[in-house]
Amino acid sequence: MLASNDQGLKRTPLTALNVARGGKMVPFAGYEMPVQFPPGVLKEHLHTRASAGLFDVSHMGQIALRPKSGRVEDAARALEALVPQDLLSVAPNRQRYAQFTNAAGGILDDLMVANFGDHLFLVVNAACKAEDEAHLRKHLSDSCVIEALADRALIALQGPKAESVLEKHAPDVTGMSFMDAGPRKVMGLECFVSRSGYTGEDGFEISVPAKDAETFAAALLDDPAVLPIGLGARDSLRLEAGLCLYGHDIDTTTTPVEANLNWSIQKSRRSGGARAGGFPGADIILKQFEAGAPRKRVGIKPEGRAPVRENAQLYADATSREQIGTVTSGGFGPSVNGPVAMGYVPSSHASVGTSLFAEVRGQRLPVRVAALPFSPHTYKR
Repeated sequence: MLASNDQGLKRTPLTALNVARGGKMVPFAGYEMPVQFPPGVLKEHLHTRASAGLFDVSHMGQIALRPKSGRVEDAARALEALVPQDLLSVAPNRQRYAQFTNAAGGILDDLMVANFGDHLFLVVNAACKAEDEAHLRKHLSDSCVIEALADRALIALQGPKAESVLEKHAPDVTGMSFMDAGPRKVMGLECFVSRSGYTGEDGFEISVPAKDAETFAAALLDDPAVLPIGLGARDSLRLEAGLCLYGHDIDTTTTPVEANLNWSIQKSRRSGGARAGGFPGADIILKQFEAGAPRKRVGIKPEGRAPVRENAQLYADATSREQIGTVTSGGFGPSVNGPVAMGYVPSSHASVGTSLFAEVRGQRLPVRVAALPFSPHTYKR
């Protein structure tokens, strides 16, 4: 059980280190988390793009799904009843992005699913982890043992120098490609390492025993290439990378097709596939694949310098009274050197280059639908 502060916020195994490094602590998903460090959000963002940033993401949920049969394919098959993704084809030491869906086709949460050979390893969002665990127990307890791994911290090391930093402590990580994942020894510790992240950059996410997390993170921060990075830069990095934030860009009212996550649903689970459907909301989601969704998540690029932020209303022209869409994430993109946003618009207005207007403080500002991502992904394929 993690310690809490006087406000009832939970603390991660790295809270003391975050405070010692000058982190400005704020409430986030029930945790006390650093929003920024002394260099500030802009410098932290640009440092991650140019070098390597260390993120405390220990607030995320880590769950082991162990098949009672002893066959990992049985756990994968069971989990496919809750997500639209093909999990049977995820090879050992690989992982896949997935979504829990509801009967209306909406997204209960998005998650990562890794095949560790004899069981599945899941990483879920902090705000949803209790509900996700309950969801798994309700539906999969007959076939799987569901184990919440509360005694582990999670650290993300992101940026073009992430490999050279981690290689000093685990030389074999150089052989990993994007979405490789599995148990590995790092600094002599039993860790789970994936080559993935939430910034659009090459990098790693490392699950570490909670009792060793502070020493582990401090050793990485001793490298001159690495700076600690807070939630502020984490958000601007993922926004430039066109990645969804649960509860903002995706939620229980958005389907994967509306969210422009079609790529995440493999052909085997779509109409005509070997295991088509069979997940909550399949009829709605698969129909949208064939007939199209009424709206789409798109990139939005303001034409001026003013940021267009979450909940800004979108209009087809400067004078129309009819709101046609909403911004779900928005702010300044340091790498782009300008404002960037994402939001939902009718499919008829979703083509790149389409002119729209966003209402900001009572004014209609011109914006255009833009291609995602705003900053190119640099994953190691």
